[in-house]
Amino acid sequence: MSLARTWSVALTGIDGHLVDVEADLSNQLPDFKIIGLADKALGEAVQRVHNASANSGLPLPRRRLTVNLSPASLPKQGSGFDVAIAIAALATEGRMDAASVGATAHLGELGLDGRLRPVPGILPAVLAAARAGVRRVIVPAANLAEASLVHGIDVIGAVNLAAVAVAHGAEIEVPDQEPVVTTDVETDPAPALDLSDVVGQPEAVDALVVAAVGGHHLLMSGPPGAGKTMLARRLPGILPDLDDRAALACASIRSLSGRSVTTLSRTPPFEAPHHSTSVAALVGGGSRFVRPGAIARASEGVLFLDEAGEFQASALDALRQPLESGTIEIHRAGFSAAFPASFQLVLATNPCPCGNYGVRGAACVCTPMGIRRYLGRLSGPLLDRIDIELHLARVSVAGRALAASAMTTAAARERVRDARDRSAHRLRGTPWALNVSVPGTWLRDGPAAPPPAVRRPLDAALHRGSLTLRGYDRVLRLAWSLADLAGRTHLGADDIGRALYLKKGLTA
Repeated sequence: MSLARTWSVALTGIDGHLVDVEADLSNQLPDFKIIGLADKALGEAVQRVHNASANSGLPLPRRRLTVNLSPASLPKQGSGFDVAIAIAALATEGRMDAASVGATAHLGELGLDGRLRPVPGILPAVLAAARAGVRRVIVPAANLAEASLVHGIDVIGAVNLAAVAVAHGAEIEVPDQEPVVTTDVETDPAPALDLSDVVGQPEAVDALVVAAVGGHHLLMSGPPGAGKTMLARRLPGILPDLDDRAALACASIRSLSGRSVTTLSRTPPFEAPHHSTSVAALVGGGSRFVRPGAIARASEGVLFLDEAGEFQASALDALRQPLESGTIEIHRAGFSAAFPASFQLVLATNPCPCGNYGVRGAACVCTPMGIRRYLGRLSGPLLDRIDIELHLARVSVAGRALAASAMTTAAARERVRDARDRSAHRLRGTPWALNVSVPGTWLRDGPAAPPPAVRRPLDAALHRGSLTLRGYDRVLRLAWSLADLAGRTHLGADDIGRALYLKKGLTA
């Protein structure tokens, strides 16, 4: 036969698209060309495939070989197409079972010695192949554990190109080679942090539980040593375990980031980028291959920005669109990539650059202009998207005595789980499960809208200009989380009042 075909997967962001790899052998001067909108790394596959095939005892035919990657309008990037190109090219001479080759997706990079090298993004690529109806996929041996996380598809881990050819019926000796191992080793999870370690901040702990119930965004301001970082790092511990969909999404993001993935972690991710982080590192980017940033890596978990006043204003404002839409889109010339960005934002900031403004017994050395410039990094549109604004003070001697009655992570987690179950039951029959996801129109005018007497303080705050309509809706979501936490099925005036206080420090 002179025409052979197999499958591979092109990734754009976290989405994978099945690519038909066609190889045609014609009676012309020897040549090897790859067409179909391939980038430079993929164009260099010609030499990798040529040397790998020769060193595996499977030399390419000495005629003109054309490999087409279809659909041709879809951008293809990276070296993960090497194996598919090599197998399709070798199958043009009938050395392998055409039916087997045509029913299998191939992923992986080739070394010059013929061994298969691991590539990032194997998990989302295998997921895309399975959803497209492919029932068998061959991956590098180093990616076998990751690819095996996808159920309903037969995954084969191959050490070298000869082993792949034998899997398709080729009669060739497979050399005894050591598999190429991944350079990234999955680290052990960090030890769990308990909420009972937080001393003398009962209101802050209560606010953290409320934030966990509804998935609300949180801003903590206060002097150094007040416990802002301690509280933020204990938030993932009180969140419920991830379900299968969320765990697969988080593992796919880790795979695209080049991290080792061997198991599905059920713990919500926690990302805490340094305040010197650039906009590209926060939202993701890259000129040829787009890598997910901290926003995408925190999806289904917590994004913690410590010393938020030290971040670039442009980096903070880049959070505004993902906070509203739950996705982040990165546009480059010729293509765009989308990543999930359904994260819970926690900001921590000092009251001024030196941290002593308004602190009793401490002297602030900052100028009024310096304080305004520092706090101005947190723009009004960003603050409008924050649900809870919490002001912390340093723990006093009297507050330290409250340590014996501090809430544990286990107790807080149980409260959060029960409240989320109530939320899901109340929202049954709707597309939403968390209060933070419910649109404002449904909250204001839906079947569970509070009566005018209950929402009167909220209407008054909107009339005074203390709240925007977006803030109005966020207070309603927060009030429902308070009601779910208390086991109430209807909003009361106390829920609205407490939510107003948590949002803006306003009182009815």
